[in-house]
Amino acid sequence: MTSRKDDRSMWAIGGSTIIGVGIGLIFVHSSPILMTASILIGVGFGLIITSCISIKNKS
Repeated sequence: MTSRKDDRSMWAIGGSTIIGVGIGLIFVHSSPILMTASILIGVGFGLIITSCISIKNKS
């Protein structure tokens, strides 16, 4: 089991959320809904990466 210090899964969620915000800022002038969608896609992608990391660490 990894300790809290060695757990990098929260970095995946935070990093993909920041990427989603960055992509959303590109689309904010055309449609604000696209910014919201890209943030949610970023969070979802981070959650998928987090689950893959936790499965890898259990093995």
